[in-house]
Order: sequence, then C-alpha cells, then structure tokens
Amino acid sequence: MVPNPTLDQLQVFMTVAETGSFSAASRLLNRAQSVISYTIANLEAQVEVPLFERSGARQPKLTEAGRALLEDARRILSDLEVMRARVKGLKDGLEAEVAVAISVMVPIDAMVDVLNEFRNRFPSVSLRLDVGELGEVMNQVLSGKATIGIGGALLRQDDSLVTERIGHSFMMPVAAPGHPLAKIKRPLTLADVRDETQLVVTDASGLTNGRTFNVLSYKTWHVSDIATKHHLIRGGLGWGGLPVSVMYDDLQKGRLVQLDLDAYEQGEYPIYAMRRLSAPPGPAAAWMIDAFATKLSGCPNHADFKTMLAAGELRRPAAAIAAE
Repeated sequence: MVPNPTLDQLQVFMTVAETGSFSAASRLLNRAQSVISYTIANLEAQVEVPLFERSGARQPKLTEAGRALLEDARRILSDLEVMRARVKGLKDGLEAEVAVAISVMVPIDAMVDVLNEFRNRFPSVSLRLDVGELGEVMNQVLSGKATIGIGGALLRQDDSLVTERIGHSFMMPVAAPGHPLAKIKRPLTLADVRDETQLVVTDASGLTNGRTFNVLSYKTWHVSDIATKHHLIRGGLGWGGLPVSVMYDDLQKGRLVQLDLDAYEQGEYPIYAMRRLSAPPGPAAAWMIDAFATKLSGCPNHADFKTMLAAGELRRPAAAIAAE
C-alpha cells in the first residue's frame, strides 16, 4: 500500500511529538485523547511503521522511524503554511513574485539589508533578482523582465517609464599601489594616463552603443562586468573607475589607491527607482522602493567622502557609502 497520510494526521503527529504526550496534544488541539490515539494509530497503519514506543514508558517516545518522519511532517506542514500565506496575500492584492533589477552601483550591503527585511516582511512573495551594469537595469524594466529597477543610467527619455530619484552615487579612479600611476606623487594629467591601460565595462544592454563614459586612455581593455574590472585593477593590470562601495575595503586596507585625476568626471549621479507606467507596483514592490530610498538617503556626497578619505576616516560601514 502506498502511504497516503492526511495533513490532519501529520499535524496531530507533530503535536504529540512536540508536547511529549497524547494528553497534552489533546488539550492543545481541543480534541479527546481517544481521538488523538486513534489518529496516530491510523497514521502508523498508513506508513506501516511504528512512530512511538508506548510499552514500558509513561510518555510516548519517538521511534527511529518516528524521528525521521517527524522532519518530513514539519517540512510538509511548513510548506502548507507558505501556501496559505500566499493565498491570503493574493486575496489581499499582494504579488506572487517581485522581479527587481539592481545596478551594481547600489551598495551591496544596502541591497542585502533591504532584501533581508523584504524576506521577513513578505515571506510568501517570491523574488527574482538581476544585477546589471550600465543600461541593463533600464533594459530589464522596459522589456518587462523586471517589475522595478533600482539604479542610475537613465540613458534615454522614455514616456513609458515612471522614475523617482531615491539617492545618489559616484565613481572614483583607482589603481593598485604598485601601478605606475599610483607612484606619481602629484595630480595626474591626461598625458600621464593616455598610454596606461584603462579597464572599461561593456554595456550588455546595447543602450550605450557609440557612447563612452570617462574613457581617457588610448589603450583600453573591455570587460563584461564590474567584478572582473575590480579584480584586474587590484591585480595591477590597469586603472579605472570603480563604485566606492565595491572598493571600500581595498581603500581601507591599501590594496587600491585613489588617483588624483581631475580629468576623470567624479560628480554625483542620481540613483533612480524605475518601473513601467503600465505596471504600478504592488504592496511588496512599493515597500522595496521605499526601503531603498530610506537606506540610500544616508549616503555621503562625493565631497564629503573625499574629505573622509583624505583624513583617514574611512571607518563607516560600507552600506553607508554611496556608489556609482
């Protein structure tokens, strides 16, 4: 016979195991003790193994099979609670899933903090996360693959998008301590960097074709993502701009140094929350936008960060550092 226990049988089984007695389970479930005993007996008949040792003991004790099946029962009942919460959320207008595209320029610690609270507040809502470079966030939202986007780089005006500025960010030019540019003890000029290899991220979205951002060297290496660029710069293979949140620890520990290069534009860039006009955010997505706005509002501006860097005061958590 193929075992086919009911959810009620599993609930009674778990309650007896957790309370330690049939009588305690009967009180908790508000059922007669004889009903509890009958339910457990039927469950044991279903699975064809004893779940409790009853002889010679004042209280029922789980058998080895009972201990193993208890974990299965807990998992099944937990999944049921998730389903119940999801159904309730759907009835209340809560999304089944939020798909979010986040720019690499958003501080990673800020992202983790927001998503951790999101998980706790909306346990029944699934999350699909894409982290992109340059125009990829905007592209994900425009294509409908993402419900909302969190990032900068509004690369073109599009009336189908609703945007809201929720923070700011910036990049800084850096190199490894042993790099030739790092050894020049004066402000750098364009002539200094022209013949040094600059590492540049290629935009996978295609929205920036034909456009360059802060490319100053004649020699460039193009890479697919910020993480690769970061590792190559730290390895001394070139110089380039990185989001401050990405290189924060490296600046603190001396693995990277800031380049004093006025020709590299380091002004602040806005961080936007974006969505399609035709797809208003549900409760979970709207909460996420507000949470990112709150988290990013405490980021220092570029001038303040440079002052902190010059004074050796980089002791704040990375989540508080703006990045673009």
